Amino acid sequence: MSSSANGNNSNNGRVTWEGCSVLLDINDGDRLVFARLSPAAKLKIGNKNCSLQPLIGTPFGSLFELDGTSLSPLIPSPQADATNNEEIKEDGQPNAESRDNRELVDNNTAQTLTGEDIEAMRRQGAGGNEIIEALIANSATYDKKTAFSQEKYRRKKQKKYAPKVLLRRPVARSICEAYFKKYPSKIGFLRVDTLSLLLSMANVSANSDILVVDMISGLLTGAVAERLGGTGFVCNSYLGQSPYSMDIVRIFNFSDEICKRIVRCPIADLLSSKESPEQTLQVADVNDACNVESQSNDPMGATANTDEISHSPGNGISDLGTENAENENIPVIRACKATKAGEKAPQETIDSWKENGFSSLLIAAPEMDIWPLVRDVLPLLSNSAPFAIYHQYLQPLATCMHNLQLAKMAIGLQISEPWLREYQVLPSRTHPSMQMSAFGGYILTGTKICSSSC
Repeated sequence: MSSSANGNNSNNGRVTWEGCSVLLDINDGDRLVFARLSPAAKLKIGNKNCSLQPLIGTPFGSLFELDGTSLSPLIPSPQADATNNEEIKEDGQPNAESRDNRELVDNNTAQTLTGEDIEAMRRQGAGGNEIIEALIANSATYDKKTAFSQEKYRRKKQKKYAPKVLLRRPVARSICEAYFKKYPSKIGFLRVDTLSLLLSMANVSANSDILVVDMISGLLTGAVAERLGGTGFVCNSYLGQSPYSMDIVRIFNFSDEICKRIVRCPIADLLSSKESPEQTLQVADVNDACNVESQSNDPMGATANTDEISHSPGNGISDLGTENAENENIPVIRACKATKAGEKAPQETIDSWKENGFSSLLIAAPEMDIWPLVRDVLPLLSNSAPFAIYHQYLQPLATCMHNLQLAKMAIGLQISEPWLREYQVLPSRTHPSMQMSAFGGYILTGTKICSSSC
C-alpha cells in the first residue's frame, strides 16, 4: 500500500486499512492485543486461530464475535438492557418481590449438559450462542436466580464459548490504558489521567516546539505528537550515544506529515554552544548506567540496540495479556513503509532551537536522577516557558524543586498528585470499581525564568 494512502486513512481515523495498527479488546479487557492488520495476520483466541482479514475496512469501535474460526460483526441487542431492568420498578427502586439466591446450592449438579455433549454439538456445527442457550436450558437453577445473576452467568459462558472482540483505535488514551493494565513498568506506571495532566500543564498546543526526555518507550513522545497534529516539532532528546526506545510511537498510525515532526537530537548537541564546557560535561554524570565510555570505544555500540525491538515475529501481533509478556519486547510491530518517526533533527532546526529556545519541556525519566538532568536542559527553554516533569516517586521531584528554588531558575513550582476514581455504573449496582489504581505518580510543574547568570 502506498504511503499516501496510508496517510489519508490515518488522518481519517474512522476506518481500518491494510497495514494499520489496532488494539483488540477481547472480552471487555480480559485480554488486550496490539496487531497490524493484513490478510495473513491471525490471532489465537482460546484454542482457535482466527484470521484478522474481516477487520480490514471496518470502522473503529466495531464489535466482532468469534463464530467457529472466523470473526463476524456483532450488532448489540436491546434484550440485555431489558434483562437488567427486569427487577427495577418504574421509580428506579429495586423490586422487593424479586427472586434471590438464598436457596441455591453450588454442588455442581445443576448442569445436566456434559462436556461430551458440548463437543458433539461443536462437531455438528453448533455456534457459540447455540451452546450457551443449551447450557441455560439444561441448568436446573438458572430460572431461580435473580436477573443480575442470570446476566452474570450468561456473560461468563459467553466469554468461554462466544468471545467478543472490540476493535479500538490506538490513540494516546487507549495505548496508555492498555499498557497500564497489563505492563505498567514499561511506561513507568504512568496512568492515563496523569498523562493528560502532564500535557496540559506543559501547555502542549499547535505550532509549539516541545523538548521531550522520554524513557517510557515513546508513549510521551507519541502523545505530544498526537496533540500537535503535524504542526511544530517534537524533539526527543537523550543522553549519551544511544537514543531511548520509541516503540510505542509506531502504534499511533501517524501520517507522513506527523512523522516528519518527530525528530531526535542528543542533549549534548543542544548544549554544545549554549552552555559552557564545564556544564556540558555534567551530562555524562546524569546518564544512568548507559556506559557511555564503552560505547565510545566500541564503534558498533552506538547502533547496537537502535532497531533491536523493531522486528515482529510472525504476523506482527503483540499480546499484552500473555504470561510471558515480560520476556518479550512489546509492542512488537513491523515498521511502516511511510516516513519513519525519529529521524535526526536538521542542523538548521537545532540552531533555531539554540537561538530561540523551546516552547515547553516534558520529562518522564523514572530511571534517572531528575535534578542534574533538569539543571542542564532547563536553559534550553525560552523565557516564561512551562515545564512538567513526571516521576513515580515524590523524593526526586522534591529535591529538584528545592534546588530550582535555590538557583532561582523557575517560578510557580508545584508538585501535584493526580487522583482518579473509577465507577461502575449499572442499575442498582453503581459503586467505585473494586480493582482500581490508587496511585498515579507525581508531577512537578513550573515556569522557566531568566536567571541572573544569563
